[in-house]
Amino acid sequence: MSKSSIKNLPRRKVLSRDDYIDGFKAGNRTVLSQAITLVESNAPAHEALAQEVLQHLLPQTGKAIRVGITGVPGAGKSTLIEALGEMLCAKGHKVAVLAVDPSSTLTRGSILGDKTRMELLSRNPSAFIRPSPNAGNLGGVTRKSRETLLLCEAFGFDVILVETVGVGQSEVTVRSMVDFFMLMQIAGAGDELQGIKKGVIELADTITVNKADGDNLQPARKALAEYQRILPLLQPATRGWTPRAMTASALTGDGIPQLWECIEEFAQCTRENGAWDERRRNQNAEWFDSLLLEAIRRKFFDDPALRQKTTDLRSQVATGTLPAATAVLEAMS
Repeated sequence: MSKSSIKNLPRRKVLSRDDYIDGFKAGNRTVLSQAITLVESNAPAHEALAQEVLQHLLPQTGKAIRVGITGVPGAGKSTLIEALGEMLCAKGHKVAVLAVDPSSTLTRGSILGDKTRMELLSRNPSAFIRPSPNAGNLGGVTRKSRETLLLCEAFGFDVILVETVGVGQSEVTVRSMVDFFMLMQIAGAGDELQGIKKGVIELADTITVNKADGDNLQPARKALAEYQRILPLLQPATRGWTPRAMTASALTGDGIPQLWECIEEFAQCTRENGAWDERRRNQNAEWFDSLLLEAIRRKFFDDPALRQKTTDLRSQVATGTLPAATAVLEAMS
């Protein structure tokens, strides 16, 4: 395409706050996608507009069940999410999947292949899949994932499934933004209690041994028995809820309805005993704390003089001429 042809292409309309609000009321998915792109932007003008939109939409949020799904790579998270999502859509639910892909630590590039992996669900009119790069953030959750979650709730999705990278202990970050936390494992991965070593299992509301089918059925049942043995020895992650272990197969569909029944039972139990609202309040407070610390850090390093000062101090620490604690005190003075 020539440069003159590119110049003649129509420009996308720059949406105002009211355009976003009206688009949400009309159920315009293009506007939803644009709103998510807006909250993911770090441009100051975009951040200001994004907060205006979120503030206006906030009363429409908080009504969905938020489910976090993590697990070792190869556990079949995307396949199980698709099977669960398809079943929920058939039941009349509106399902949003926030799939956080790993980003290269060198290029910050991301594969963003979740729509390809969830081909059936991506075509379902009752589902919405949004892959987002984590840009190397701890926990496999993007910095703006909470805002994206709120936008999906305001749009009317009543089940939010958050699939995380699944790279180890840092995945506990997802616990801070969901109601129900599911750890997916597979049998025959070498160590059936790998999650205990990482501490992730102690945060799980349920452990699902996936791929329980064919030749892997018996190993999966054996792994299930091991988890059922160890779970009663651990402190429950949620007040009033006893963590469970179960098997499932995204291939055959076995265990998928039981998994959703478990989530519904969890929601009813925690709403009745107050743990649901308590967790939401704590999560909002933690969200504020994390954003405040981030804002302080950004403000600190936006000062050219402080940037130069910390660069010089870092060099002195690196060469061993200044203790790190002393350098920090000097940076803050």
